[in-house]
Amino acid sequence: MPVKPNISFENLEVAFASKSDAELRKMHLIFGTMNNNTLVSLGVKLANLAFKLRLPIKGIMKKTMFGHFCGGETIADCQPTLDTLAKYHIRTILDYSVEGEGNEESFDATKREILRTIERSAGDGNMPFGVFKVTGLGDFELMTKIQEGKKLDKKEQEAFENIKSRVDELCKKGFTSKTKVLVDAEESWFQDVIDQMAYFAMEKYNRENCIVYNTYQMYRHDMLDRLKDAHKTALEKGYLLGAKLVRGAYMEKERKRALEMSYPSPIQPNKAASDRDYDAALRYCLENKDSIHLVCGSHNEQSNKLLTELISLHGLQPADERIYFAQLYGMSDNISFNLAKAGYNVAKYVPYGPVEKVMPYLGRRAEENTSVSGQSSREFDLIKREIARRKTAKS
Repeated sequence: MPVKPNISFENLEVAFASKSDAELRKMHLIFGTMNNNTLVSLGVKLANLAFKLRLPIKGIMKKTMFGHFCGGETIADCQPTLDTLAKYHIRTILDYSVEGEGNEESFDATKREILRTIERSAGDGNMPFGVFKVTGLGDFELMTKIQEGKKLDKKEQEAFENIKSRVDELCKKGFTSKTKVLVDAEESWFQDVIDQMAYFAMEKYNRENCIVYNTYQMYRHDMLDRLKDAHKTALEKGYLLGAKLVRGAYMEKERKRALEMSYPSPIQPNKAASDRDYDAALRYCLENKDSIHLVCGSHNEQSNKLLTELISLHGLQPADERIYFAQLYGMSDNISFNLAKAGYNVAKYVPYGPVEKVMPYLGRRAEENTSVSGQSSREFDLIKREIARRKTAKS
């Protein structure tokens, strides 16, 4: 009978082991601010305005939001963060979080930078993954048109071939450098096109090792079936399925578009349905562990705990290379650090890029924290409790 893992996400001494008292106080300020929806909305607008007016706020951003949620402006800048995480047995996924300017030149520039992250990850056991968003490599409106079945003109067809070429180049680089590559999920109205490119790459590069991973947003009510269908196809074609499971990041936008355009919303009816399908997907992946490699991209304590129990139930070691846990840098350290201390494979997404160009990412991060039920409050509460624990320990 498997023994249930003895792991607690309430161990705050482990969760905040990497943070000094000063860093904790800074986190207290950041998450205290993010607890206030009005302050978040106003702060993001003011920061964007300040950058447009070329006001000298970069230093302030580096000491607050940017410094907390990002590793730096360049790959080299991220090294201290990578070293600190590695000290606690947490690996790093460098995430170039700059949104393209919508032209071929910017798409090529993004591709070159992501190639550099994969090259930097190659051979470094602390950096097992590269990652990219397809919208950083090509026009989402073009992909939307393709998913809608509309005919492309010659220029559009050339642009689409360029997107496919960039995606393939990144996946091939992962294959030759033995670095896993995560393809991020995006909006439903062009996700099918992204899926096709991801599966085409898997068929080429996932024959012996799992290199390419697609992302499944379980807040979509059709996603559990889509995962199972993708697995069935992988079995038929003889390649390993790489699956990163997330709950999702575009809920409000998805519901709004569905309402405006009068089609059924792809989003689950409630959070309980998302949680149910997420956990069902974890079970499905573990039941098919010989043909599915899993990244559990979740900040939900219950789902992470469930996965530790499933790993034990299936007789696997915590460090089985087929299974990773992943959280965003600057969030849910109580999950990441406790899992890593218990011997599980844990990786943090570490965004980077020029401060002013990462603002859209930081804006979404702040707004998501306020919209995810209790996320900022939970982080804020944990930080307050750790500050109090340290005071008591010193007295």
